[in-house]
Amino acid sequence: MSTEKHHISTYMSHGAVLVILLSLTALSVGMAELHLGAISVAVALLVASVKGTTVLTYFMHLKYESLFTKIMVAAVFLMYALVIIFLFFDYLFR
Repeated sequence: MSTEKHHISTYMSHGAVLVILLSLTALSVGMAELHLGAISVAVALLVASVKGTTVLTYFMHLKYESLFTKIMVAAVFLMYALVIIFLFFDYLFR
């Protein structure tokens, strides 16, 4: 038999996450209407990263996983951030 504990989320937490994701989506749409120049892409990536982290944390139950799993996901995000930073430096110094 498995000794793993399974977490069951409440409707209230799913509702809160829904409101957060809808608010961030509205923010993304609103930011698309503003012309922020060079930082438009950075702001869009920041909002998308927050939305992705919210989905990972609550819908994929990363909040309740082991420390090793959390570290591995954090390492993926670090690699993602490094690629984006290198991309911006490449674009900046062309």
